Amino acid sequence: MRLSYTQPFDWHKLLSFFAGRAIPGVEDVVDATYRRSLLINGGHRIVEVAPDASGGSLKIHCKGVRGSTKASLQVLARTVFDLDAPISDIRAALGHDEVLQRMLRSYADVRVPGAWDGFELTIRAILGQQISVKAATTIAGRIAKRYGEPLSVADKTLNRLFPTAQKLSRARFNNLGLVQSRIDAIRRVATATVNGDIRFDGTQSMDNFRRTLLSIKGIGEWTTEYVCMRAMRDRDAFPGSDLGLLSAVSHPERVTPRVLTRQAEDWRPWRAYAAMLLWGSLEGAGG
Repeated sequence: MRLSYTQPFDWHKLLSFFAGRAIPGVEDVVDATYRRSLLINGGHRIVEVAPDASGGSLKIHCKGVRGSTKASLQVLARTVFDLDAPISDIRAALGHDEVLQRMLRSYADVRVPGAWDGFELTIRAILGQQISVKAATTIAGRIAKRYGEPLSVADKTLNRLFPTAQKLSRARFNNLGLVQSRIDAIRRVATATVNGDIRFDGTQSMDNFRRTLLSIKGIGEWTTEYVCMRAMRDRDAFPGSDLGLLSAVSHPERVTPRVLTRQAEDWRPWRAYAAMLLWGSLEGAGG
């Protein structure tokens, strides 16, 4: 399968974001190829994504996927890698800001990385609360190793599916490096997902989704906005309390979340892309 994209497109820049957050056993990045395990129509699959040698598109390889399933995978991949981002519109809107203008020079094709699974991304966001990207990724790998279903497809590095909401709703999470508040939040989100109280689809308004997620104890504004950005594809989501975003704009004076959120009003309706620009200016930032 080949998927075209809006120009310009820097695959390696986008790939570096996924590489730094790849869940061990579930995802990996080898050279210029992104790989991950997925459950598709009840079968275990490995999806591989890489740039097409002819240029202008990405190629996706996944054995045993045909017909409508193939079409659904193409649609999902387009959102995960944000292939249809209206780059010219985004640059025109954000380029008027003095801070973002400088960042657009080095990241002209800014994209918002999506998610293969909304529940998985939400758990990853909870793990990322107030700890480094590297630490959150390590813990996510531990969770996948203990609770994820072993992959039936033979592979050297991929060996698990990410655990289901059903599995994590009953998990103990002992000796994984998690504080109790994170454990409780993960269980609550997993239970709400199993019960259908949280749905990671487009059949609901973003306002309703935000209210539902925020109503769960242990889920705050940062987590909610991060999930809206990546899992729900809200191009105007903005985690204004993020320390990385605050650091990126705190020159020469320190900026508070309230001030940053007010400043970000000028970045509508592309605040998620503004967040990616700001994170991209700092090493290791971005949830």
